This record gives sequence, C-alpha cells and structure tokens, in this order.
Amino acid sequence: MTNPEPIKNVDQGEVAKFEALASRWWDPESEFKPLHDINPLRANWIDKHAQVAGKRVADIGCGGGLLSEALAQRGAEVTGIDMGEAPLSVARLHQLESGLQIDYRQMTAEQLAKEAPNSFDLVTCMEMLEHVPDPAAVIQACATLVKPGGQVFFSTLNRNPKSYLFAIIGAEYVMRMLPRGTHEYSKFIKPSEMGQWVRDAGLQVSELMGMTYNPLTKTYKLTSKDVQVNYLMRTSKPE
Repeated sequence: MTNPEPIKNVDQGEVAKFEALASRWWDPESEFKPLHDINPLRANWIDKHAQVAGKRVADIGCGGGLLSEALAQRGAEVTGIDMGEAPLSVARLHQLESGLQIDYRQMTAEQLAKEAPNSFDLVTCMEMLEHVPDPAAVIQACATLVKPGGQVFFSTLNRNPKSYLFAIIGAEYVMRMLPRGTHEYSKFIKPSEMGQWVRDAGLQVSELMGMTYNPLTKTYKLTSKDVQVNYLMRTSKPE
C-alpha cells in the first residue's frame, strides 16, 4: 500500500481568485495597479540589502512575475514558483517580451524546499503568506531553501482594526484598488506571530519595515515608523 500524497499547503479558492485575474496581471491600470506601484519599492529594498546581481533567488508565490522580473533585471538568477497555472502562463508570456531568463515552476514552497534545500542566496515571499492555510509551513520552507548566511524577505498584512479599515474596506470597497474578496481579514498576520514563526524556522529577524499609502498623492513609501497595515520583514539564516 502506497502512502497517500501529502496534503498541499494550498487554498484552491485563493488560487482561483488570481487565476481569474491573470490576463490583467501586467496591466498597470488593472486590479494589480497596487502591486505595480509597490514593486520598485520592494525590489530596491531587497537589492539594497542583498545585492542581488549574480545571486540565486527563489521567488515564492511569484504570480505573474512582477517581482521575479524586477530582480532578474537587476542581474539575479531567479526561480519563480506559484500554484496558479494561469498566472505562471502570463509570467512566461511576458518573459518572451522582456527576454529575461527566469525559471517559472508550478509547485509549492514545501516541494521546492524538499528538492533544493540550502540552494538559494536569498528567498522572497511577498504578499503571499496571507493566502495560504499554513503560513508557518511556508516560512519553514523558505528557511530550508536559503543557504546559511543568506536572507529571506517577507511581506504581508498586519491584523488589527486599522488594517481591516485600510486593506479591505478602503482598498476593496471604497477606493476599489483591489477586487472585493482579495483578502480575508482572519488570514492577516501580526508581526509578533510572524516573528515567532521566523524564529521557530531557525531564522533571525534583521529588520521590520512598514509600507504606507498616501491617497492624496497616490504614492507608497517604506517607513520604520508604521507597520500597522502592510509590513516587510527581512530575516537571515545563521552561518
């Protein structure tokens, strides 16, 4: 009797949301406009701390490839993984236009970690943890993937009344920056929870940054003073 296939850490409903929107992933005026707007901030922040040129990078939950391409443009050797077939198809199509060399694969973080432990100089997992059933398992997989001395970069949404007001009511219903139902408040993650999962995975927290949005100027910025809605966490794996 063979062992049954292990249950994948995937929420098919979450995958379906992004499958339905995949064709508009690279339209900067589409539902993905917020991702386009924050992408340079994210990529520059990562590059500032990791100097990505010539480094092996795993982009976990890469979607249509926005961050993967931004890091490849900076000289990184990128492997992008996602469980959405349609977003990956869009990523590969856009890759034909950009001419960048990126290895896109349909698989989970846990699968890649089993296949290639201690193989990447840095790992990115941005705006993804709030869409999976077991974020701690994804964090553990990221820790397994990165080489000793390497860094793992996360971003997600805090869980508090302000984040509910801004990320769901404001972004999805009032300003319509995102499709309704993009986020589920119960899946938002407090920095204290993230920090505990990171430490449990054997990583060390190096930096916690917030990302704020100004509705008047329609611009985003990184700040260490406000992590109440969107935040980014830089971690490292001891040598």
